[in-house]
Amino acid sequence: MNIYTPAEDTRPERAILVGLRDSKGNETNDSLKELGLLVDTAGGLVAGSLLQKRKSVSPRTFLGKGKVDELKGLIRQHSADVVVFDEDLSPGQVRNLEKELGIKVVDRSEVILHIFALRARTREARVQVELAQLEYQLPRLTRLWKHLSRLGGGIGTRGPGETQLEVDRRRVRERIATLKKHLAGVEKERRVQRRKREDIFKVSIVGYTNAGKTTLFKALTEAQAFVEDRLFATVDATTRRLRAERTSPVVITDTVGFIRKLPHHLVTSFRATLEEVVQADLLVHVVDSSSSSASHQMEIVEEVLTEMGAGAKPTIVALNKTDIAEEESLQGLRYKCPLAVEISALRKHNVSSLVTRILQAARSEKSLATVEIPLTEKRLISQLRRSCEFVKERMLTDKVRIQLWAGRRELGKLTRRGFSVRTN
Repeated sequence: MNIYTPAEDTRPERAILVGLRDSKGNETNDSLKELGLLVDTAGGLVAGSLLQKRKSVSPRTFLGKGKVDELKGLIRQHSADVVVFDEDLSPGQVRNLEKELGIKVVDRSEVILHIFALRARTREARVQVELAQLEYQLPRLTRLWKHLSRLGGGIGTRGPGETQLEVDRRRVRERIATLKKHLAGVEKERRVQRRKREDIFKVSIVGYTNAGKTTLFKALTEAQAFVEDRLFATVDATTRRLRAERTSPVVITDTVGFIRKLPHHLVTSFRATLEEVVQADLLVHVVDSSSSSASHQMEIVEEVLTEMGAGAKPTIVALNKTDIAEEESLQGLRYKCPLAVEISALRKHNVSSLVTRILQAARSEKSLATVEIPLTEKRLISQLRRSCEFVKERMLTDKVRIQLWAGRRELGKLTRRGFSVRTN
């Protein structure tokens, strides 16, 4: 993984995973297994694991003394380079553990942030990830300050009486302020873009990481998007038009996947991107029906959506990967979501049924109307053609009569401009 420090060789870092054991044993196993996948995605190699009873957590080192000694043995046995905790650690716990163990210690949030940094492709995503990383690192600078020289340096950079740590904290805070200012500009630009799409039905694809959201996005839009069978293959939001014949314009946005224990700094930094979900007219919640944790993953996604203020959005549940799911698992999900659409995005199986449901939702927001517009209003007719579904057109002497499906906003604009509008 090589978090914060450059790689000296190409050998994957060997990691020992540490998790908490509680009464919900299955959830613990799923969480630790997922942590292993995160480590793999980050470029590490899982060498071993250790469980600590939740009630025995130490405020100083997270682990009890006996478990620390057991962990030291695992580190020696597997020649481990890093210990990865499944829970968030305080800066003090990290310092104490690294002193005790003699190797690097990171937590789940740090690994997720590292993966996002690896995956970010657009400038906007890189800025969002850097902001999340810096806000996470700021209280941990006592172990990181020697790696921050890239933020600036040289004669005149240290103020009177400042220690190196104080200088680095100041640099980080200045960088955070710069990034926040940049993202404020991004948010303003996105608001302008959304205003331009006010009359267009907007759909956001949401779901747990690696549920197949980007594969479905490609199937719906025929867009060229990066797809990989790994966690967080997509961290950049992408919007494209739905490919369907004779339909009102519908735009689809592929969003970043959710995961249990999603770092708070990441959600905050990606506010501009996640706002696409909040502003959507419809959500398509993609569920990996082949996962034994499908129901729990659905609950996590719903919790994050509620925190974002999108919990009450109209939603279509798409049970994905049904071609490889166990029938028993599918039966349980059918009972939980009787109106769900069963698909295989990879094989494009039954995706047409999902498209039909999306178009039904889009049309429910519109009214069938007949309008008469002078032939001189070529620009207006062109705009309506982009934002509405034309049913039929009839040329008259000096105007055109159009039957179309249009939203209240569009019909209101036409009425205010004095054009003949008759709802059917």
